[in-house]
Amino acid sequence: MKIKITLLAFFSLFLSTTVFSQTTITGSFVFQSILRTYRVYVPAIYNPSVAVPLVLNLHGYTSNALQQEAYGNFCPIADTADFLIVCPDGTFDVTNNQYWNSFDVPGGPDDVAFLSALIDTVSSHYNIDQRCIYSTGMSNGAIMSYDLAYKLSYRITAIASVAGDMIYSHMNACHPLHPTPIMEIHGTADATVLYSGDTNFEPIDTLIKFWVNFNHCSSNPTLTHLPDINTTDGCTADHYVYSGGDSSSTVEFYKIIGGGHSWPGASLNINITNMDFNASVEIWRFFRQYKLTQLSNGIPENKNEINFSIYPNPSSGNFNLNFNDDSKKTITVTDCLGQVVQSFESASESTTIYLQDQGLYFVTVSSNNKISTQKIMRD
Repeated sequence: MKIKITLLAFFSLFLSTTVFSQTTITGSFVFQSILRTYRVYVPAIYNPSVAVPLVLNLHGYTSNALQQEAYGNFCPIADTADFLIVCPDGTFDVTNNQYWNSFDVPGGPDDVAFLSALIDTVSSHYNIDQRCIYSTGMSNGAIMSYDLAYKLSYRITAIASVAGDMIYSHMNACHPLHPTPIMEIHGTADATVLYSGDTNFEPIDTLIKFWVNFNHCSSNPTLTHLPDINTTDGCTADHYVYSGGDSSSTVEFYKIIGGGHSWPGASLNINITNMDFNASVEIWRFFRQYKLTQLSNGIPENKNEINFSIYPNPSSGNFNLNFNDDSKKTITVTDCLGQVVQSFESASESTTIYLQDQGLYFVTVSSNNKISTQKIMRD
């Protein structure tokens, strides 16, 4: 999972010489008693009146959000395609290395819940098309993206993995709510996440077969041998497309023959990097085909939920809650630490809550064995 970067000064040079057409916003919030940080890239063409896609770009083990923003550089693509990119930071393990808890480390952070809260946080500040939320990442970040594909499938439309894989036990528990488009990019000479698998990970061929079968794609892929444009990079690339899946889902696989643990097309060439195509360009080309509503027609309606709306959200203090009926309800407001801020009963079709302090909160409404929760942001 580790990206062995010995030229960290490259990132300072890269960021100082690369001209971003708009800006990267840094942000943070406390989640499960931990201060979590992130970076959001907003292109110049972003218009708040238009809902745009969101791409999660997750760093590898020992890396961080700033490095991943540069390494898997989606910024020039977003400048013309009009989507937002969020690069969050993982937490630190016992060896003081930054990571994503895709191995379910006991006592470690619930990163699936954190990334869901991060989507809500970004959505509270920007107009995000909730049908078009995607996740990609490098190595440990790619492994985390596979976790999101099934643990957060009601929000994640598609994922793309660069030098990642699925853990054995996670594949056994993998039951997404909808057909899930998957792209895997993997080198056959990857010495960190082995192509052949190991005691933790499935062989890549088994991984591809699993998702092809889950999506009911054709088992006979279209194979394209990519032109060997760069004859000095030490590797070549084959592109497999498994099409015809449920709801037009596909599985795409870039097999990097002789490639190492790296991001194809990256400006930083490490561990035998394929330069015959740009992974970021192909990932966005893959993502942009899919919307969650296209894939999730089969998700059953949850009859145990209470329908209610909250506006404005975000708000400078007052939030209006509207319900479909005047039955008696218990309304509870908690903060990001799980502490109850307010709790009261109401039998009205509408009520108002006021929050004094800024931050992210959760509004839970329960009535007659039904319960629903929504997130709100106090500016």
